[in-house]
Amino acid sequence: MNETGAPATTVPGESPTAPALSQVERVVDTFVAPSKTFTDILRSQSWWLPFLLTVIVTYGYVFALQSRVGWDNVAANAIKQDPKAVERMATSSAEQQAQIQKITVASIQYGMYAAPILVLLFTAVIALVLWGTINFLFGGRATFGQVFAVWMYGTLPLLIVSILTIITLFAGLDREAFNINNPVGTNIGFYLSAETPQWLQKLATSLDLLMIWSLILSGIGLAIVAKVKRSAGLTAVFGWGVLIVIIKVAYAAFTG
Repeated sequence: MNETGAPATTVPGESPTAPALSQVERVVDTFVAPSKTFTDILRSQSWWLPFLLTVIVTYGYVFALQSRVGWDNVAANAIKQDPKAVERMATSSAEQQAQIQKITVASIQYGMYAAPILVLLFTAVIALVLWGTINFLFGGRATFGQVFAVWMYGTLPLLIVSILTIITLFAGLDREAFNINNPVGTNIGFYLSAETPQWLQKLATSLDLLMIWSLILSGIGLAIVAKVKRSAGLTAVFGWGVLIVIIKVAYAAFTG
């Protein structure tokens, strides 16, 4: 009952009597009881532990690549697995091929070392888009910081890709077969042959179990912090996800 004697009402998505969660509890609950984690974001927008885990796993991945595959092999594989790069190498002189290899090595190295910063930038962009979508199209009341935190926690399952890759590399994965763009079989594209059309590869690779899991979690979290129906949060997240896949597939088909 409230002060006027009327029954107390609770805004959907809020749980004012729920105990505050620690960062560790939030991470654990993201996998076993996600609504608890996202409801706690209404109390605090802190996301330092997911970011710390991202840094640890990323540099563990970097160490595994460097020690078990080697940057030259990573780059050479990336070139071999890209039809356009193969074609470019075939029409280049020996000096040009060496330069392409050098540039590829450098871009992969710098990209991996800068990955945590890139994650923050990418998260900021995604959070801005989802914040605008859920508030202006679905009548939500989320803050940018809340949406940012939702994405940081919601995408924790994606770290499993790097963890599985580290395990397989140290278990003896053939370094000549390593594909940095699709290292483990969590998606259909991993199992397709190299002769598969690029547009179909892009589509199949997008059907990734861990990415779908992350989008579901993020949709649930978005609905909770925005105080809207769960269907609205899932529609916002998957709507943008499907659009991005369509753009990638269309680009691959046209440039094929």
